[in-house]
Amino acid sequence: MNESITVEEAVTKGNIKKNYGYLFVKRLFDIVCGLLGIVILLPISIIVKISYIVTGDFHSIFLCQKRIGKNGKEFNFYKYRSMVVNADEVLKELLKDPELNKEYKVNKKLANDPRITKMGKILRKASLDELPQFINVLLGNMAMIGNRPYLPREKEDMGEYFKDIVKTKPGITGYWQVSGRSDVSFKQRLKLERYYSNHQSLKLDIKIFIKTFSVVLGKKGAK
Repeated sequence: MNESITVEEAVTKGNIKKNYGYLFVKRLFDIVCGLLGIVILLPISIIVKISYIVTGDFHSIFLCQKRIGKNGKEFNFYKYRSMVVNADEVLKELLKDPELNKEYKVNKKLANDPRITKMGKILRKASLDELPQFINVLLGNMAMIGNRPYLPREKEDMGEYFKDIVKTKPGITGYWQVSGRSDVSFKQRLKLERYYSNHQSLKLDIKIFIKTFSVVLGKKGAK
């Protein structure tokens, strides 16, 4: 992986055209995947909606949140809702528990999060909750391969890693997702994603894309 170069290194070596070529191929790949993703999104959304109705949940199956994109610019992020509708309010109450508060500060998530719905657990386990992100990929504010789309409230927690992580678009999958996912602490995730931002290349993207299939099929780190 060390053979990858950053944009700054490419400029220094007079090889910036190679970097532009990589970005062109990456965007072309994103458009193709985005279009295919939208095609399969409709029938799956119908199934998910019916499944929610069966469990007595009649709220929208989609979640739209503000997330941090490339260069720190916020964008509307889409995914299937896997938690209760008032998840943020419930979290505030949960974090009054000292043990849960400590766990959340370390991992930015709870291992046994009571906010996750029955259908949400299934969606997460199969990584299906990520499918609506194909809309973001097609719009261009996300890529197939990239870093996690962080919440605005997590910016402060990202600290020194923020400026490096936002060098690239967030992705549906990425270096963190294929390196342990929920089994990786927040600090370890930041280190992995800073590495990706500073070493992104076509070769690294291909490795991550291929490994994603084994991670999803093996449901490794999916919670």
